[in-house]
Amino acid sequence: MNRKEFISTTGQLIIGFHLLPFLCCTPSKGGAKIARAIDSNNIDAWLKLSDEGKVTLLTGKMELGQGIRIALKQIAAEELDVDLSRIHIIIADTKRTPDERYTAGSASIENSGMSIRQAAAEARYRLIRMAAEKLRSPFTSLIVNDGLVLDPSQPDKSISYWELLKGKAIQGTISGNAPLKNPKDYRLIGKSVPREDIRTMVTGTSYYIQDLRFPDMLHARVVRPPSYDAKLLSFPEKEVAKMDGIRKIIRNGDFLAVVAQEEYHAVRAWEYLRSFSKWKTGVLPSQQILFEDMVHRSKEVKVVEAKGDTNKPNLTTIEATYTRPYHMHGSIGPSCALARWSSKGLTVWTHSQGVYPLRKSLSDLVDLPEESIHVIGVPGSGCYGHNGADDVAADAVLISQALPESTIRLQWMREDEHCWEPYGSAMRIQLNGSLHEGKISYLETQLWSDTHSVRPGGQASLLLAAQYIHPKKQAEKNGVSGGAYRNAIPLYNTDSLKVTAYAFQGPLRTSALRSLGAYANIFALESFIDELASRGKQDPASFRLKHLNDARAIAVIKAVCNKVNWSQRKERKDYGFGLAFAQYKNHAAYFAVIAEVAVDRSRKTFKLTKLTGAIDAGQTINTDGLKNQTEGGMIQSASWTLFEEVKYSADGIQSDTWESYPIMRFSDVPETEVIVIDRPEEKPMGAGEAAQGPTAAAIANALFAATGQRLRNLPLRANKLQW
Repeated sequence: MNRKEFISTTGQLIIGFHLLPFLCCTPSKGGAKIARAIDSNNIDAWLKLSDEGKVTLLTGKMELGQGIRIALKQIAAEELDVDLSRIHIIIADTKRTPDERYTAGSASIENSGMSIRQAAAEARYRLIRMAAEKLRSPFTSLIVNDGLVLDPSQPDKSISYWELLKGKAIQGTISGNAPLKNPKDYRLIGKSVPREDIRTMVTGTSYYIQDLRFPDMLHARVVRPPSYDAKLLSFPEKEVAKMDGIRKIIRNGDFLAVVAQEEYHAVRAWEYLRSFSKWKTGVLPSQQILFEDMVHRSKEVKVVEAKGDTNKPNLTTIEATYTRPYHMHGSIGPSCALARWSSKGLTVWTHSQGVYPLRKSLSDLVDLPEESIHVIGVPGSGCYGHNGADDVAADAVLISQALPESTIRLQWMREDEHCWEPYGSAMRIQLNGSLHEGKISYLETQLWSDTHSVRPGGQASLLLAAQYIHPKKQAEKNGVSGGAYRNAIPLYNTDSLKVTAYAFQGPLRTSALRSLGAYANIFALESFIDELASRGKQDPASFRLKHLNDARAIAVIKAVCNKVNWSQRKERKDYGFGLAFAQYKNHAAYFAVIAEVAVDRSRKTFKLTKLTGAIDAGQTINTDGLKNQTEGGMIQSASWTLFEEVKYSADGIQSDTWESYPIMRFSDVPETEVIVIDRPEEKPMGAGEAAQGPTAAAIANALFAATGQRLRNLPLRANKLQW
């Protein structure tokens, strides 16, 4: 079914998209059309009311598994006073939704959610004013029940939103002055409304971009070099061209791809090309010297924070160095994209975190006006930051350019995903501090890191494919990345404090991985706070509390300690409790967590048995959704902390399979529990990345409590302990 047939069948395109998510993706034979500019100041940029009694939301944020679909629907339904079943949503589409840049930084509810809230409140206000005129009733006397405006004093007087509009859009801009609903009157916000996409996922119904299929689709694979900076010397073009089902072999500089009628044929050709193509390969430095190199090869330095006497005081100090290896996103589904190039434009289906920034980069890559490129967001199986989604989209576009009028489906192989995605940067953090009368008098942090954000946002050079076809245009990574020192400044009170960040351009490709540098910085800082408490012979919880003034920070620590009976905990042999805390980005959600670790000395192993967390993300939109995000963050962090490390050698990346890059298995997952501290009167705060750093430190602190040994180099493996 093509788009024209679908519209004629359903009667309304905008509603049908939600009900049948992949039918919206069907490529029209005319290709992409000129896109209109969407003014995010207008009400109808965020929501539309159809004459069939439905409300369609539009958000530029991408659904990445974090559950924003249901949360945004709850916000809109609450402010509009309509039933949740009336709400449908369209996500991340450059023809239909506002430009909200990236879905990143735990900001979807803070940004898109609050924009939709303001738009819905403005729409409700304007519609009630219209109803007051129609019903000839005082504005203040009217109430709304599921979109029906009523005058309680005159039961026979009522009119619905849809009767008022008669199919027309709500005109006007968002003033920001429309009254918002009082939290005490909430019906939906703060409730655990089930996510409809969960059932779709667990029952295996087509949902992800990896499931997307079109009738005219061709399958492609890209042949990657064996290592970074390799140059393609030759490939067996004639032999592959004779293979079954092959439609085209594409070479553009060092970019090599094959297209076939069936995916099986594409994979067979890919395997042959990979085996018999010849490359001039590059050489990586030894992984053994990585953390020493950080100190000796750092380029730029930035003093992030300095207060009090920043000269090292002449006091006894405690010093420690912590390290984090390169981590990969570990997306379960390899990155995938579809592209169709026609005489009228280009259409791309992607699980990118930023459809508008990707469109800019693709425009630069293929020298096509942005207005002729239509980028459609489709959920992907796995994300957690800037993985291969943008790169695979660029690959698919280059291939579709060579085969116009066909829909090209390109899915990376597992080796592609593991070896070529941008990793989370390795980091080195050195801390030293002093105690005076049982309190921290001086604290200094020095950290070394590569960049944590090289997202495509206009420069084609940031896309992997561009490095093959335009090697001289590769982007240089200069300066200290802001994400590198995220959460390096503690919330704890100190007399003197200094935080210094050093820029290190490492051997591997890096960009944004969930929580950026906060994961390593909090791991180091919260481990070090425990070390200071131990040196001062103080309880780790009490030590933290007496250095905090923020009532909400104190509340999450007390909540989690009360939950596990911290003060009464039994420090039984070979069993330890560890506490850690942070406020993500120092202005988003507050999170405290206690890890429990059991040690088996006879087997020389240990096991993480339980994680208990307490989170304050301000106003909670969907309680279960917030718990889902927090539990998932705790488990992912535990996987990073205990298992994950990208291995490489002079020949390239060695962690090219799940066997060589193990992640946490179901048998290793600890029991998890999350306490939500809801504050309906406060603004919602970003929560999706709050758990990563504190969980890592809590595990390290629990391991110290159980063994008396302090591990400072991630991952925390049993073979690093002295048995």
